[in-house]
Amino acid sequence: MQETIYDFWRMVWHENTASIIMVTNLVEVGRVKCCKYWPDDTEIYKDIKVTLIETELLAEYVIRTFAVEKRGVHEIREIRQFHFTGWPDHGVPYHATGLLGFVRQVKSKSPPNAGPLVVHCSAGAGRTGCFIVIDIMLDMAEREGVVDIYNCVRELRSRRVNMVQTEEQYVFIHDAILEACLCGDTSVPASQVRSLYYDMNKLDPQTNSSQIKEEFRTLNMVTPTLRVEDCSIALLPRNHEKNRCMDILPPDRCLPFLITIDGESSNYINAALMDSYKQPSAFIVTQHPLPNTVKDFWRLVLDYHCTSVVMLNDVDPAQVRLVPRVNSGFVLLAH
Repeated sequence: MQETIYDFWRMVWHENTASIIMVTNLVEVGRVKCCKYWPDDTEIYKDIKVTLIETELLAEYVIRTFAVEKRGVHEIREIRQFHFTGWPDHGVPYHATGLLGFVRQVKSKSPPNAGPLVVHCSAGAGRTGCFIVIDIMLDMAEREGVVDIYNCVRELRSRRVNMVQTEEQYVFIHDAILEACLCGDTSVPASQVRSLYYDMNKLDPQTNSSQIKEEFRTLNMVTPTLRVEDCSIALLPRNHEKNRCMDILPPDRCLPFLITIDGESSNYINAALMDSYKQPSAFIVTQHPLPNTVKDFWRLVLDYHCTSVVMLNDVDPAQVRLVPRVNSGFVLLAH
């Protein structure tokens, strides 16, 4: 809170903390969940000076690096804040992949000789508890080959009330640990991609399979299946004719809604917003336009300020026309 910012930094200094984990956004659903306790440049909180020296923005989290000094102490400490921004306003993340990557980043960038991690959300109970349990269970799975989520949560609750606050959060922890144990850490150094890909493609003569095929089977197994209610807007009768294939529909949570008005047309288009590595909703993935959705396609381009259109399907040259676009040369559009 605003009146406890100084106490917070006193605690960080006193405990020799090198990593702060923040699992909430500053404002959610119009309510302040956490005050901004760090500067955009330099701020002095009584006898503690905090200077922002680097910000790394990624799709689901931000890493901020600070130089922290205390008056009368000839020492400058480097402290990182790992701020997970991908937790939705209600409930839990749709899948655990982003949070698992976040936990691994915290582990890899936190110096082993530093003091304890500082973890907080708003009340320091629900999401905070989820992060801590997942962190503990990942270590336990690696070292002992077993996990015990129930007793871990029970132990945390003996220290702080309501750690892992809801049943939904408790289920999410199980989903996250299951995904981590089934999939492992699939990130590899870029310099090793060529050799790793070669090894993964080697056929096992006994099973007539390869590691890359097995990995794809696992991917299909852990990918949530969309339910009818997840795609309720795409399945509205008035939108049927706008879907090229009724087996490939965008879920409601990912829909980009059309804003530009075109007669009595609706705001639906068969498209989905996708994150890039560094930016949320950096891509719009859509079906190739149907004759009756060409206008909707260009409404989408206009409404979301798209500057690039990438076509990945073969097109009959006789059906292609060049469409001029302001200040951008031409875009190929088939219909």
